[in-house]
Amino acid sequence: MTDSHEDRRRFKRIVFDAKTELTQGEKSWPVKLIDLSLKGLLIERPSPWLGNPDDVFTVDIHLNVDTDLQMEVRLTHDDNNRLGFVCEHIDLESVTHLRRLIELNLADQDELDRELAALIEV
Repeated sequence: MTDSHEDRRRFKRIVFDAKTELTQGEKSWPVKLIDLSLKGLLIERPSPWLGNPDDVFTVDIHLNVDTDLQMEVRLTHDDNNRLGFVCEHIDLESVTHLRRLIELNLADQDELDRELAALIEV
């Protein structure tokens, strides 16, 4: 018996819609955010897609007029017109916003605590 990709996933993904921009060097793409987790995010592949999969990207998720969530991410998969990224670096302010989003959407403090513990041990 084999586990599905979803069964092996350690971090719950939440569906979240926010103005999102992906950048790499001088290139920038407005993108549609599909979902995010404490460890990464999934977006629709922009067209035209000219990103270098070997280099780091920056993602900027505009939560509201005064609040942005920013992280450095690395492309992990490109399939079915979707791009999956893993978080390489996130600042303290952004991780605080992300934690709050996850907390509000999970509605289970124990599950959030398990995810935060798993994030720290990664």
